Amino acid sequence: MDEYLENEEHEEEGMYEHYRLDVERGQSMVRIDKFLSTRIENASRSRIQAAADAGNILVNEVPVKASYKVKPLDQIRIVMEFPRREFKIVPEEIPLNIVFEDDQLIVVNKPAGLVVHPGHGNYTGTLVNALAWHCRNLPLFHGEDPRPGLVHRIDKDTSGLLVVAKTERAKNNLALQFYEKKSERRYQALVWGTPKQDEGTITGNIGRSPKNRQLFTVFPDGSDTGMGKPAVTHYSVLKHLGYVSLVECRLETGRTHQIRVHMKYINHPLFNDATYGGDQILRGTTFAKYRQFVQNCFKLLPRQALHAKTLGFTHPVSGEKMVFDSELPDDMATVIKKWENYIANRND
Repeated sequence: MDEYLENEEHEEEGMYEHYRLDVERGQSMVRIDKFLSTRIENASRSRIQAAADAGNILVNEVPVKASYKVKPLDQIRIVMEFPRREFKIVPEEIPLNIVFEDDQLIVVNKPAGLVVHPGHGNYTGTLVNALAWHCRNLPLFHGEDPRPGLVHRIDKDTSGLLVVAKTERAKNNLALQFYEKKSERRYQALVWGTPKQDEGTITGNIGRSPKNRQLFTVFPDGSDTGMGKPAVTHYSVLKHLGYVSLVECRLETGRTHQIRVHMKYINHPLFNDATYGGDQILRGTTFAKYRQFVQNCFKLLPRQALHAKTLGFTHPVSGEKMVFDSELPDDMATVIKKWENYIANRND
């Protein structure tokens, strides 16, 4: 189609334009999901409805629902968080740690270091490439969608649980659960310092930093200025480990880098999070022995100390409530144990 513009970034939201359509003067009023399904190749009404639910369809720069009635001279834009790029997902035989699987969905425990979906600089070797191999006989994984089956994601260097849809029905249902905040996501993180309160809630819109578009930041007054998107993280301290703390974070929203950005915002960056300053010694003594101890911990855990430990959702077909839990990976567990030993020996 010649109506879309490639790789145009929607700067205000950090989104990329995938399609643009200008409605003709003589167009009759019709639901936008029906209108778009006849004009965008390989786009079903269910996929368009899911995009509208996620806020990815803008009419005259305002997000609309699938029931919106198209009017003459409307300007319609479909925006996504990733740039448009024509490429085919290549199935690759990459091992998967499968926690659960049936004919509708698959739950995997992603290791740190594995990119979830293809994107700039990572067009192969991702979780999606592995899923394309594992689900190579399913129609959902034979289209042009760069993220087939994905309804949420976690960062490359974050480990933990992900649910992936195997059918269009499951994808739409699960995506709506995440959008309506009906899923359960609990993470464990090792952070610098000790929060003033053992339990708390962090709020503040999250968006791309005006100073560095590769980073995200909190806009405390974002709701008043229109900056960023609302984000809510609930946390509780599980262990006090002297200069660091083990915390559980429960997501109410799912913004990019949400836990990492929110914890930095309250001055407790994640341990060894190079992107947000956690790879520096931010708490502790000036003794060389302590510095060496921390550096050794960084080597054992060469990533941000974050693990998606618990995942809950309602099965899209059976309606059964499903909750999965995973053990901390060896790198995080080892470093936590070292901090426990350090504090015990310091107190003796």
